[in-house]
Amino acid sequence: MKSILVQFDTDVQPSVFDRVVAVDAGVEQLFAYGGITPEMVESLVHDAVFTRGIPDLSNTAIFVGGSDVSAGERVFAAVQEAFTGPFRVSVMMDSNGSNTTAAAAVLRARRHVTLAGSVAVVLGGTGPVGQRAAELLALEGARVRVGSRSVERAAATCKSIAGRIEGAELEPIATEDSDSVAAALSEAVTVIAAGAAGVQLVSEETLAAAADVQVAIDLNAVPPLGIEGIEMTDKAVETAGVIRYGAIGVGGTKMKIHTAALKRLFDVNDGVLDTEAIYRIGESLER
Repeated sequence: MKSILVQFDTDVQPSVFDRVVAVDAGVEQLFAYGGITPEMVESLVHDAVFTRGIPDLSNTAIFVGGSDVSAGERVFAAVQEAFTGPFRVSVMMDSNGSNTTAAAAVLRARRHVTLAGSVAVVLGGTGPVGQRAAELLALEGARVRVGSRSVERAAATCKSIAGRIEGAELEPIATEDSDSVAAALSEAVTVIAAGAAGVQLVSEETLAAAADVQVAIDLNAVPPLGIEGIEMTDKAVETAGVIRYGAIGVGGTKMKIHTAALKRLFDVNDGVLDTEAIYRIGESLER
């Protein structure tokens, strides 16, 4: 029986990127739908789950994508609500690459430093990737500073993560200017920049003055990059005592996680690949 991946994309045109990765992951049949809203999901899910016998449902899976992460989360929730009894298939959400990118960034950092008990800073921490990176760092036991130009938004993100991660140590930080960024990096061992494209968050001078930083990861691929002095192709490049990663340097790991997660969808018919589940898949690739 052929494997079928049903792609629910919240954008009008389904992502070519996600479709290419699905094909390269070995999906035999790909049904891609664009402009998906939560209201449209139930009938489409029922079409997917009621056309094969229960023992064969592991050959069907659903992928939720699109550029709007909040919209993707709503569709992801609606998919799970549409399942009934044993009539369900595995589902993965990776809108805008948020889950796989965050997982890759934290796993790269973990290669070089002990996260548990150390201070980690996520700049752009209220964005889709930043929120997930902060969540995974908290899951690893790091003391996470969530940076944003709005301390209120940072506080809301911290509250949300604390509701999911028991015992999480989180601190909202305002990063309005170079002085506040420098203060945020004090005692930090790891810094991940996950801000908007083309926005510099850390100057080279500020990074050099952050004496405790051992790993700096910039997930921005549009100049000027988020951390000055990091090249987008940097992959574990050590400069001035800091191990540096750029967006492309992290991208290889992100792609491996994405591909492995898609394959994992077809192992069972009831998998739910959210932020933590995708991270655990990436973690298994490190062993």
